[in-house]
Amino acid sequence: MDSDTAADFTVENVEKALHQLYYDPNIENKNLAQKWLMQAQVSPQAWQFCWVLLRPDKVPEIQYFGASALHTKISRYWSDIPAEQYDSLKSQLFSQIARFASGSKIVLTRLCVALASLALNMMPEAWPGAVSEMVRMFQEDGGDVDGRARCLALLELLTVLPEEFQTSRLPQYRKGQVRGALGSEWTAVYPLLQQLLRQPDSPSLVKARVLKCLSSWVLLDVPLNESEGLVEASFTALADPELFDTAVEAIVNTISQPDSQRYVNTLLKLVPQVLQLQEQLRDAVQNGDMETSHGICRIAVSLGENHSRALLEQVEHWQSFLALVNMIMFCTGIPGHYPVNETTSSLTLTFWYTLQDDIMSFEAEKQAVYLQVYRPVYFQLVDVLLHKAQFPTDEEYASWSSDEKEQFRIYRVDISDTLMYVYEMLGAELLSNLYDKLGRLLTNTEQTTTWQHTEALLYGFQSIAETIDVNYSDVIPGLIGLIPRININNVQLADTVMFTIGALAEWLADHPVMLSSVLPLVLQALGNPDLSVSSVSTLKKICRECKYDLPPYATNIVAVSQEVLIKQIHKTSQCMWLMQALGFLLSALPVEEILRNLHSLITPYIQQLEKLAEETPNPSNKLAIIHILGLLSNLFTTLDITKQEDESGENAPPIKSAPPPTGPNPVVVVLQQVFALIQTVLSKWLNDSQVVEAVCAIFEKSVKTLLHDFAPMVSQLSEMLGQMYSTIPQASALDLTRQMVHIFASETNHFPPIKALFELVTSVTLTIFQQGPRDHPDIVDSFMQLQAQALKRKPDLFLSENLDVKAVFHCGVLSLKFPEAPTVKSTCLFFSELIPHCADIPPLARVVQEDGKLLLVAVLEAIGGQSSRSLMDQFAEVLFCLNKHCFTLLTVWLKEALRSPGFPSSRVSDEQKNTFSQQVLRERVNKRRVKDIVKEFTLVCRGLHGTEYAADY
Repeated sequence: MDSDTAADFTVENVEKALHQLYYDPNIENKNLAQKWLMQAQVSPQAWQFCWVLLRPDKVPEIQYFGASALHTKISRYWSDIPAEQYDSLKSQLFSQIARFASGSKIVLTRLCVALASLALNMMPEAWPGAVSEMVRMFQEDGGDVDGRARCLALLELLTVLPEEFQTSRLPQYRKGQVRGALGSEWTAVYPLLQQLLRQPDSPSLVKARVLKCLSSWVLLDVPLNESEGLVEASFTALADPELFDTAVEAIVNTISQPDSQRYVNTLLKLVPQVLQLQEQLRDAVQNGDMETSHGICRIAVSLGENHSRALLEQVEHWQSFLALVNMIMFCTGIPGHYPVNETTSSLTLTFWYTLQDDIMSFEAEKQAVYLQVYRPVYFQLVDVLLHKAQFPTDEEYASWSSDEKEQFRIYRVDISDTLMYVYEMLGAELLSNLYDKLGRLLTNTEQTTTWQHTEALLYGFQSIAETIDVNYSDVIPGLIGLIPRININNVQLADTVMFTIGALAEWLADHPVMLSSVLPLVLQALGNPDLSVSSVSTLKKICRECKYDLPPYATNIVAVSQEVLIKQIHKTSQCMWLMQALGFLLSALPVEEILRNLHSLITPYIQQLEKLAEETPNPSNKLAIIHILGLLSNLFTTLDITKQEDESGENAPPIKSAPPPTGPNPVVVVLQQVFALIQTVLSKWLNDSQVVEAVCAIFEKSVKTLLHDFAPMVSQLSEMLGQMYSTIPQASALDLTRQMVHIFASETNHFPPIKALFELVTSVTLTIFQQGPRDHPDIVDSFMQLQAQALKRKPDLFLSENLDVKAVFHCGVLSLKFPEAPTVKSTCLFFSELIPHCADIPPLARVVQEDGKLLLVAVLEAIGGQSSRSLMDQFAEVLFCLNKHCFTLLTVWLKEALRSPGFPSSRVSDEQKNTFSQQVLRERVNKRRVKDIVKEFTLVCRGLHGTEYAADY
């Protein structure tokens, strides 16, 4: 099927290709056949072969291709069809549909879609009353085709018509006209559907198709009051198990239409119909029929969620709306554990948000009335949600699959979000309510309470405390007092206790006297691998929020942490968090104590590292080295003795803070001690980017935290970085250099080592560019970011004779052509920083004057289609900078560059190029406008202007 001259698109060849597509085992041949068939479908010959392929003696696959080809020609190439052929095309399609009414269903559907497309293209002028004519054609006596088959064919046609409209490629103005014309034809469809649904002898299949057809038409915003009778009949159909699913879809689609809230009277009639389903709902729940309860719940929720405001405003009907709310509450509290024996309750959660928003949006007096009715409902909702959030018994939970456990976890997060939201309406009373329940549970000696009960109540507390400032709640001291009384005999409960303490960390910072009652629980939990995440994250929160109250506990915290680290109880990421926790903790101690603790904490790791540094590199000692380096860098991330935290505001007691530091920063002391060791490790692992990255991370984290306190290490580190990068260039070394340039380049006494390092890494990178940088997009990306940072912080670096500014500029032009988006973004940023310095840095002025046109050509090539459309804003920025700072030069360059025929794309005319360049040159202030001009021009260059694909962006 390789040659595709027009003559080859014959019936025989199409059949041969279809045979190849369906039956050839070779995937290559299948793909070739598919490609060829797609060309055949759009060829002029398709008009000849499609009718032949539809003949009765062909197999359905072949007939289907014929029908598809027809649809393609009508929907995509409508303008090729002469107007005088419309009518014959229409009658041919009618007779084919009548013929296939008793034939293959898939071919019938494709033919209906083709006729639907024809109707949409002809409406309203060329074929007024199209829908009425369809109904009439199929209701006339069809001779040999039986009535039921014709009826089903007509329903199929009516169903695909609105669907085809939704996906059609009609231009915007036509869409409006056609939608109007279709809307007015509902009067021809409605009686037919009504009659078929209400006829007692209508077979189920016909009724199901009627319901599907209704679902399809309501997408056209058919006014709700004009489909009232059909919706009523759909409610009746819910009693028939065969029609249940389609009836649910039809009802939900109808009442979810945004326009339907205008028809309040119809909505009010729907409420009692929904309420009448309660018995069917209860029976379904009792019989464990999840599908029925799910469907009825969907109906109740869509009525409530889409129309709560409209229904709330009908004050005289408040009782029936309250009944609907209670029905939804029943669905929220449906028995069983989500997602194992029920899947319905989660559907209702958004309804509760919506109802609350609507109540809270009324003016004060009206709101007060509604709150009286609905606050009790929301208190009940909290009980229901906490009941639903309960874990099943241990045996049952053990039998769940990991996917079910994960779904349950997400469901609990949704419940947590809902509770947090409900707190806005119920306020402090909600916390008191939860506290009373918890108190009763924990002090009740009569009955044995299950851990599930306690856990759910705590979970409710934690959900609220995590995001809301509970400092003003008078129940928190009581809650903290209750926590140690909980009999923690289960992992899930222990986890929730931990997370609850973590959520109260800020409160504890204001009430440090309570730390002694919860800290022992956290330290005890640290030793349990099953509580790894919750205990470590809670300790980290406490160390961060309460660090100035922790010195009395510090020795104990460090000892327990060291013990669990040595025993390797936790996974890597939790070990890192633990180190961050210790960093916060140590920050608040006097310097000599910090050093003492650091010494005991780090010594075992340093000894281990010394041993590892002597070994021959292998995969397992590599992991151990990266782990130790990671622990150090996480410790240094948060160990910050310079921050005197003051979050207390005015009239607060004196700030609790560490005494002012004396002598060098403890982190620097440690780094200087281990510097030689780190160099030894590096010398052995220079080839390994992960080890190099881990080493760079230690210094990067330290520099970021210490800022100017890092000064004593600048020359040592600059030298080491230079050696590292010269031996084996890696992106992480460039990122660390950028960090150093950012902080120290503007300090006179640190400028020499930073300048030397900057010049060295620049010249090494220029060598990489000479050898071919394509294999190192990460290095190019980091290099461009470094150059941009240097221009931003210390443009004087570009005055040096040792820096080849011209070469750096050329590398930038080259990098603009990389396929990796991050690299191109960094490069555009570099040019946006460079161009404004033409005025004050002579070497930059020279290079832009001499080579600026190369940059412009690269930018135009990108806009012309060489680069991804998602990067156009970045290229527009460069263009805008050139216009703002090099206007005269840009005027000349644009003229010269755009003069070349076919540049930047063969799709743009000279006139379009001319307009583009005038538009750009006009905008020297409005950057947003330049971005729009570039977006417009790139679409023209890519041949996408005015297409749907363009609109998707």
